[in-house]
Amino acid sequence: MAAITAALVKELREKTGAGMMDCKKALNESNGEIEGAIDWLRTKGLAAAAKKSGRVAAEGLVAVASVDNKAAMVEVNAETDFVARNEAFQDFVESVVQVALKVGDDLEAIKATTLASGRTVADELTHLIATIGENMSLRRARVFTVPSGVVATYMHGALRPGVGKIGVLAALEAPSASDAINQLGRQIGMHVAATRPSALDVDSLDQAEVERERAVLIEQSRESGKPEAIIEKMVEGRIRKFYEEVVLLEQVWVHDGESRVKKILEQAGVKLVGFDRFQLGEGIEKEVDDFAAEVAKVSGV
Repeated sequence: MAAITAALVKELREKTGAGMMDCKKALNESNGEIEGAIDWLRTKGLAAAAKKSGRVAAEGLVAVASVDNKAAMVEVNAETDFVARNEAFQDFVESVVQVALKVGDDLEAIKATTLASGRTVADELTHLIATIGENMSLRRARVFTVPSGVVATYMHGALRPGVGKIGVLAALEAPSASDAINQLGRQIGMHVAATRPSALDVDSLDQAEVERERAVLIEQSRESGKPEAIIEKMVEGRIRKFYEEVVLLEQVWVHDGESRVKKILEQAGVKLVGFDRFQLGEGIEKEVDDFAAEVAKVSGV
């Protein structure tokens, strides 16, 4: 059995919001495995965190750009928000998303592309690091193309047009492009930015995630003491509710609070074939400095 350290208990507390003793018990129950401990806490109704947790701590910018039936989105990270507000950094991020629009979302292809400065994207990034004095990185890129229709873009909280901290692409297939379809795509982008769906439809949802959710729900239902036949119906009902929470087409349209997203698309006569959402720094853990400890260390206390 893995050693249950104070650091492991602290990590679980930060991820779930559960009490220290509950976290310790959960880790004992799961042999020190964090994800198993989270599931145990959720089964007991003790976890306050969502299924996917983790602080968003990295800085930088997300950018989107589109042309005709194609759109691109990139994330470039820096150490501080101060750099994100630097005009040279913003210009660089804009140039990177334009490169992605031309060459696709392979990061190595993007880095090897030459910019107007005569330097490649990789060299320009190195130049910025030397000039500004902070570490930076091109983290990810995404490009969508449709044979006919629109790939709409949406940027939440833009610092300048197409540049901000939460970006969304929505690829809509339709007989032709139009302002109405582009507007619908933008509304979908706003919806995705707000609801953070995990998948486009039920079939594309990670089945491991579904089975994990089902296992938690079964254990929760069994604690009610009801017969297995009733438990099975309860779990299936809750799984449908789970789909409505994480599957885009099954979600309630945020713009009217009652229609399903799939119904909105049917009424418009378009097909949503893909989407992606970049939130700055999601999934990246940033080291938190303990200023008091650092002062004590320097002073020899």
